[in-house]
Amino acid sequence: MRTWFITGASRGLGRAFAEAALDRGDRVVAAARTVTPDDFDARHGDRLLALTLDVTDRAAVFAAVATAVERFGRLDIVVNNAGTLSMGMVEEFTEAEARAQFEVNLFGALWVSQAVLPHLRARRSGHIVQVSSIAALGGYPSTGMYSASKFALEGMSEALAMEAAAFDVTLSIVQPGGYWTGLYDSMTTTTPIDAYSPLHAELARQWADGSVDSEPRLAAEALLRLVDSDDPPLRLLLGSMVYDLAFDIARRRMDTWAGWERVSRAAEHAVPAPGTAG
Repeated sequence: MRTWFITGASRGLGRAFAEAALDRGDRVVAAARTVTPDDFDARHGDRLLALTLDVTDRAAVFAAVATAVERFGRLDIVVNNAGTLSMGMVEEFTEAEARAQFEVNLFGALWVSQAVLPHLRARRSGHIVQVSSIAALGGYPSTGMYSASKFALEGMSEALAMEAAAFDVTLSIVQPGGYWTGLYDSMTTTTPIDAYSPLHAELARQWADGSVDSEPRLAAEALLRLVDSDDPPLRLLLGSMVYDLAFDIARRRMDTWAGWERVSRAAEHAVPAPGTAG
């Protein structure tokens, strides 16, 4: 029996992850801004600990992790799933709106990672899963700040993966495509600038037919396979659309790099440090 600590566990992917872990007989600390044991099947009993938590509050995060360890004695799998989405052109974001996007998507995951690492290091085991997004593959009109927060999460997590590996702690980055999570129902939008009206209208036309997304249950099944693996990857793509998009973006970037190879290589010629004699 393993113990999970899952943020954003009250709905969407987080809820699906928690239910999948509980259904297999594991113990789960389900943390979210609003969550109660009544959100889950009563048959899980004392294997479930529901904690109200705002991941942007660093002190509260550390207190929640301490409560979880006190209750269950250990943590095995930590899933940083809490996230928010704010849509708008980059120029339209206020400072407060931009910072709010990073507070949850980057700093929330950072605080949780910092809080759990002492426990995982002490046991020299554990698996941290950072839930990123298809938006971390590239930036697109109106998703710039969301993409930026997920790019930042992945950059931090790549470094953390190598640091944690020194203590036999594993880290994986999960990049989901579209799932029916309620993320769009709770998203915020910027105040439009008139100059971007044509681009807003074009995006609205592209999205007019809506999306065809998947059940969170499928993502949960993939997550179970990930944490059960003897050799889990640093990155895992979830969904055919995001899988194909990742390869397409990688190929286009490689083509661009190859086309500019001469300029790139010409920009480097090692010389001794300024002021070095001889």
